[in-house]
Order: sequence, then structure tokens, then C-alpha cells
Amino acid sequence: MLDFVQIVSDHMSRGVGLDEDAAHWVSVAIRESVINAIKHGNRNDENKHVFVEFEAATGAIGELTIRVRDQGEGFDPQEVADPLAPENLLKSSGRGIFLIRNFMDDVKLQRAPEGGMEIRMVKRVQASADGPTPAVGGLS
Repeated sequence: MLDFVQIVSDHMSRGVGLDEDAAHWVSVAIRESVINAIKHGNRNDENKHVFVEFEAATGAIGELTIRVRDQGEGFDPQEVADPLAPENLLKSSGRGIFLIRNFMDDVKLQRAPEGGMEIRMVKRVQASADGPTPAVGGLS
């Protein structure tokens, strides 16, 4: 599944005009979110699915939106430990959401109406005379 998601991510990133570097970090964010959905959301239950949806918009500002949803019980995003807190710096995990928020322009975590958790990630590309460049965005 991850290989297929990688191929789609690369194709969609090029389609909205992301440069190679930005496309790489988008791919890392998507991969991290899918792994989190499998491992933490679905708790490695092979009977549960992870859904990945891509949406591309082109124009003066290109935008790639990715939604990843699991079938787990969900969690409160406010309760995720701060990976930069001194007690968490040496832990081998716990940085996924932090990294995703830094790689993408907009990130929202919420309980999905269908059940499970959904992460919605957006990367924007501002078109310029020299070609598209990643836009600067905020976090949610």
C-alpha cells in the first residue's frame, strides 16, 4: 500500500507544480500519516482499512489536499505529547504529527464522521514568473 501511495503522491505533487524538495517532504508527511493510521489508529488490525484521498487544485495557487482516515477508536489531538518537551527529546517515537505539521501548510486532525480519525493535510504552491514555488501557510 505504501508504495502505491508514494507513486500517487509523486504524481499529484508534480501535477500541482511542487518542486522536487517540496514533493519529497509531502511524501514523508503522507507516509508518516499512513503508518500512524495503521499502527496507532487501526492497531495493526488487518481487518481494518486505511483510506487515502488526494485532491489537486491548480491555478494561481496550486493546492494538494490529502486526507488519511483510519478505522480506529480515535484520540484527542490536544493530548498528543509535545515532542520538544525535555522528557520526550530522547524517545524513539512521538514526532510524527509534529513533523507533518512542519512539512505541510495546513494540518487538521479530527474524528471522522464515518468513525476513526482523519488527518487533512494541505500543501500550497504559489505560481510565479520563475515557475511554481511552495507557498507559506499556517497550522491548524
